[in-house]
Amino acid sequence: MRKIISITLVLIATLCSVAAKEPVKVGVTAVNSTKVEVFYFHYTRRCVTCNAVENETKTAIQALYPAQYKKGEITFKSVNLDEKGSEALAKKCKAEGQALLIISKTKRLDLTDKGFMYAKTSPDKLKAALKKDIDPLL
Repeated sequence: MRKIISITLVLIATLCSVAAKEPVKVGVTAVNSTKVEVFYFHYTRRCVTCNAVENETKTAIQALYPAQYKKGEITFKSVNLDEKGSEALAKKCKAEGQALLIISKTKRLDLTDKGFMYAKTSPDKLKAALKKDIDPLL
């Protein structure tokens, strides 16, 4: 019995270490897979920082990529999770709560922490983080 338990634990540990080393591929396909989509998922009740994340992200994208934004190659969408109909998009993007996500083809980048850390106090750092993550996707 101990052998079976030991073998099972070794197999589980091996599988976990292999899974942790593989690059994460997300099954999310953007609405139009040739463009970069930035989503800010939020709830109806928001604090000052929540509003700043949305405003600073949208402003940064429009400033950094004016031509691509105008052509629709880069989009920004604010999604209220409390509204009916937002569940499907949240599920597709794997947003389980407030989130700032960049999605392009099968890539999903989560900038939620940076958004909340920098939007209100250091918007230039948020802008730089957005640029760093979006540039390789273009």
